[in-house]
Amino acid sequence: MFENLSERLERSFKLLKGQGKITEINVAETLKDVRRALLDADVNYKVAKTFTDTVKAKALGQNVLTAVKPSEMMVKIVHDELTALMGGETEQINLSGNPTVILMSGLQGSGKTTFSGKLAKKLKSEKAKRPLLVACDVYRPAAIDQLKVLAEQIDVPVYTEEGNKNPVQIAENAIRYAKANHNDLVIIDTAGRLAVDEQMMEEIAAIKKAVKPNEILFVVDAMTGQDAVNTAKEFNDRLDFDGVILTKLDGDTRGGAALSIRTVVTKPIKFVGTGEKLDALDQFHPARMADRILGMGDIVTLVEKAQQAIDEKEAAELQRKIAKNQFNFDDFLNQIQQIKKMGNLKDLAAMIPGVGKAIKDIDIDDDAFKGIEAIIRSMTKAERARPEIINTSRRQRIAKGSGTNIQEVNRLLKQFEETRKMMKAATSMKNPMKMMRAMRRR
Repeated sequence: MFENLSERLERSFKLLKGQGKITEINVAETLKDVRRALLDADVNYKVAKTFTDTVKAKALGQNVLTAVKPSEMMVKIVHDELTALMGGETEQINLSGNPTVILMSGLQGSGKTTFSGKLAKKLKSEKAKRPLLVACDVYRPAAIDQLKVLAEQIDVPVYTEEGNKNPVQIAENAIRYAKANHNDLVIIDTAGRLAVDEQMMEEIAAIKKAVKPNEILFVVDAMTGQDAVNTAKEFNDRLDFDGVILTKLDGDTRGGAALSIRTVVTKPIKFVGTGEKLDALDQFHPARMADRILGMGDIVTLVEKAQQAIDEKEAAELQRKIAKNQFNFDDFLNQIQQIKKMGNLKDLAAMIPGVGKAIKDIDIDDDAFKGIEAIIRSMTKAERARPEIINTSRRQRIAKGSGTNIQEVNRLLKQFEETRKMMKAATSMKNPMKMMRAMRRR
């Protein structure tokens, strides 16, 4: 996401390198290139022009300190304006009401049903909510089945009324059911519709009037670019929704929707979908997204993902074992599982400042750990607990059992031993969980 835009902006800022000061001439040249980059990223033309005009006015009004290069000052101004363009502050989802009622809206194929499942999972695990998913798409044959499959994966109930073709009645009955069964969160999945389909727009407006949702979310496929922004405006004119969800931001998208939609619709982006897995859902943070666009990484989100994946008691026990040099292959395997819970490996690596550009052309497969896991699982319990007993004959058996070769087994054993030594040396540092908490508070 935003890969091409990031590269283009970096090239634009290079126009100011070597310049002793910011002048109207070099700013104009730089911002002309920035505007082209934004338009190529499918940003709305009026938004791009207003953005560059604002940056120009602020840049020319700056007194550049001797210690700050003009290009660095320009990056700072562009970062601040990008953050403002995308909303400035992080917007929270409204969870008031008992039950909280969230109404999903959007075009056909935008990802509403999948997002409903992702949101239910997120709020169940992070907010201790007891969700009820409601199947109000009575037109798409597989919609109810899809919602049931998602609900089963996250262990959440689904309310359906087979044979009832009135989504307004279904929604009203579902809320009564939720109250009777102590579900404090109701997520209503509606049928995908075209904004020009008057009958379907009246139907979702009728659902809104009947259930009075605490939150109406508009789900849009980021791959559709400016069409996404235009559609969002048409839906907002009819529904006055509360927030936008951008799905498929992990795809080959130019990102213009994320940069334009707040200005055009005047409604915040609240979540972004970053993959197909049910935990591939992130809250939208404008400043962090600006960091990513400008190649600065996103270390805060990386730390938050680590905190969600790592159990503090397990971390404390692990630290104790490392200090006593008792870290073994069972612990190593457990750490791999924790990392995999955090999401796509390339996306995680790109959150580290300076790494995103370095790995741009490198293919990091999510199955990168598969060979390592196979080797460890081919070890006996005793071998995992005491790697030092793994002699030549054991290595040959492990290689055969894991479908690898002796060189790969030797390499893993060597890397493991080096890792163990490094981790033991690092135990003199502060508790890693305390460090994570401190970073999160910044």
